[in-house]
Amino acid sequence: MTTLNDVLKDLATEIEETARLVEGLDEQAWHTATPAPGWSIADQIAHLTFIFHLAGTAASDPEGFAKLAAGAAGDFDGAVNAALQQFNGFPPAQLLARFRALGHKSVDALAAVPEGEVVPWLVNPLPPTVLASAGIMEIFGHGQDIADALGVRREPTERLRHLVFFTFLTRDFGYLSRGLTPPADPFRIEVTAPTGEVWAYGPEDAANKVAGPAEDLCLLVTRRRHRDDLALVATGEEADRWLDIAQAYRGPAGEGRTPGQFAHAHCEH
Repeated sequence: MTTLNDVLKDLATEIEETARLVEGLDEQAWHTATPAPGWSIADQIAHLTFIFHLAGTAASDPEGFAKLAAGAAGDFDGAVNAALQQFNGFPPAQLLARFRALGHKSVDALAAVPEGEVVPWLVNPLPPTVLASAGIMEIFGHGQDIADALGVRREPTERLRHLVFFTFLTRDFGYLSRGLTPPADPFRIEVTAPTGEVWAYGPEDAANKVAGPAEDLCLLVTRRRHRDDLALVATGEEADRWLDIAQAYRGPAGEGRTPGQFAHAHCEH
């Protein structure tokens, strides 16, 4: 069973690895466009800084979080854009320092949540393990945009397991964001870890199953690659439909990515 300590340790590592992706960039390079339309590398780091600020506040100061979230509840996109302006106005070195500080502050705050308690969040309160896994999802997706902008290939690690499990928990988000009714029966997710181990969630006899490399599933549900460019196999009509709409975050799906968009960066599995 994954413990809170496991997830937080891996989240702290992800924060540091993402910081290292950008720490050597000059000011001009921070404004490099990423595959997310309208977002520069600085915007990506500013967004993550805001998310970690939100999570750290939720875990340590519920009243302060309620004030922050009240603005986001009425207009989430507006709140995100305001946060981008709040953080990406800093020069690169200051933005990176804030990203590291608020990222690690959120890890410490989640670690301090008493066992069995939940943390307030934007829709429902969440156990700290789930909120930390959501942090790994955020940093994987936005970190992929940064890596793509820089032409860097990130090596997949065992830390993806948290995102695979989070994908299992959030299977319905793609349906809900499109006003569709999620199917009643659970899917099985059966993916291969970077080490070759199989990570499986859901009933063995499920009529609908998704299988393939763990990294590909993570790229799919963060909508950083089109399903046509991934080695994922669906068994069952509903699982096949899900590969078109999967997302591990609430709210609008966004534009996603087009088939073949990253053909130059494709690595054989």
